[in-house]
Amino acid sequence: MSVLREPDDAAYPMPAGRPPGRRKPAGSGLWERKKAKTRAAMREQAFRLFREQGYDATTVEQIAEAAEVSPSTFFRYFPTKEDVVLQDDMDLLWVDAIRAQSPELGPMTALRNAVHDLFSGLTPAEVEQMRESAELTASVPAIRVRTMDEFVRMGGIIAQVAAERSGRDAEDVEVRAFAGAVLGVVVVAWLGASGDLAKFLRDLDQGTELLESGLRL
Repeated sequence: MSVLREPDDAAYPMPAGRPPGRRKPAGSGLWERKKAKTRAAMREQAFRLFREQGYDATTVEQIAEAAEVSPSTFFRYFPTKEDVVLQDDMDLLWVDAIRAQSPELGPMTALRNAVHDLFSGLTPAEVEQMRESAELTASVPAIRVRTMDEFVRMGGIIAQVAAERSGRDAEDVEVRAFAGAVLGVVVVAWLGASGDLAKFLRDLDQGTELLESGLRL
C-alpha cells in the first residue's frame, strides 16, 4: 500500500498565484485549547495502542486510561471507537481555509486552493497519523463502514461553504448538486490514493478541473 509522504513543494505545489497558507487554531480561548489538547492526546494514545496491540484488541477503556481521561469523556469527543481514527478536525480547518480565500474566487477554485493551503501546513506527525488512519480504514471493516458517514457529513460541509460563497441557500438543488459532484471527486481521489497524500492532491486537482470544464470525457 502507498503511504503518505511528508509534504514538500515538489510533491504537490501550490496552485498558481497562491502563497503557502498557515493553519489557524480551532479556537483561541483557554477552554478551546484545553479541549483540543485532550482530543489530540486521546488520538495519539489510540494510535499508539493500535500499533502495539492491533485495532480490534484495543478497547475504549484502554485508550481513555492511557490518555488519563474517563471513558465517558472519550465518548463526549468521539461517538465510537471508529471515530477516533476518522475525526481529525481537518474538515473544520478546511472550512476556515475556504473562508480565507479571496471573495473573487469561485467555489471550486476556493475549495481547491483551501485544500492546498491546509495540507501545506501539515506537520510530519500529522502526516504520519493520516497515513495510519488510511491504513486502518483500508484494513478494518467497521472503519470503512463508518467512513461513509463521514463522507456524507463532508458533503453537508461542502454545500454550506459553497452556499456562503455563492450567496445561495445550502438547500438549493444546484448547491447540493455541486456539493455532491465535489464530494464524488474527493471520495474517488482519497480512496484511489490509498494514503498517498501527494497522489490525493493531484487527483483532486484533476477531478475538480474536470468538473469545471463541464465534465467532458
